[in-house]
Parts: sequence; structure tokens; C-alpha cells
Amino acid sequence: MAATTLLRTVARGLFGRSFLTPEARQLASPGVCHSFHVREPPRPKEVDRWTEKRALFGVYDNIGILGDFLAHPKHLIRGPKWLRGWQGNELQRCIRKKKMVGDRMFIEDYHNLNKRIKYLFKRFNRTGKRR
Repeated sequence: MAATTLLRTVARGLFGRSFLTPEARQLASPGVCHSFHVREPPRPKEVDRWTEKRALFGVYDNIGILGDFLAHPKHLIRGPKWLRGWQGNELQRCIRKKKMVGDRMFIEDYHNLNKRIKYLFKRFNRTGKRR
């Protein structure tokens, strides 16, 4: 009780005005209960369990068992030749594309690919773990 009156007198200062925020004034006044806002937990998301990606997950896992280990799943991937069964970042991908099909590309596409490689070289040399 004495602490709250001391707090009020100090907060009022010399001019008789209160410099406390309304929340602090409410906490400083005796007998007033402060109500807390409780957030509700987020609602569970509606998930489609039969999307194409989920439905076909693990389709080629048993190809070695059933096919005498003659085919690897990376050989069944469809896409450009320079991307099949390969991993890497964008710079490595562009360099690989240039090596494999650069001589057969249109001039404008080849020029844009070289510009992209030049930009990515600058970017990777200035930032990242490889600096």
C-alpha cells in the first residue's frame, strides 16, 4: 500500500500530472484486477492427402528389387539431358547446360545464358560460404 502511494507521488512530479501510461496507472491503483488476453491456438490446416506429389511418393523405391537392379530411378526421370539425376545450384546448372548444349543453342539464348553465368559468378564471389 505504501509502495503504491509512493509510486503515485513520484509519478505525479512537480506539476501534479501523471506521467505513467494508462496501463501502469491501472496496475498502480489498488484493488483493480488486470485481465490478460489469451490467444487461441491456430486451427489445424486442411491438407489434401492425395496431391500428385504425395500419391506418387516412393513409386520407384522397389525398382531394384523387382527389376534385378538394372535400372536406377534417376534413369526414369524425364527432363532435359543436362539435368537428369544431377544436383547443384543455379550457377553449376547453367555451366553444365552451356557445356552440354551450348554449341546447339540459338545466339540470343546463348548470349542470355552467358550473361546469367557472369551475374551468378559475381554474386557467388561476393556473398555466401564460398567467399
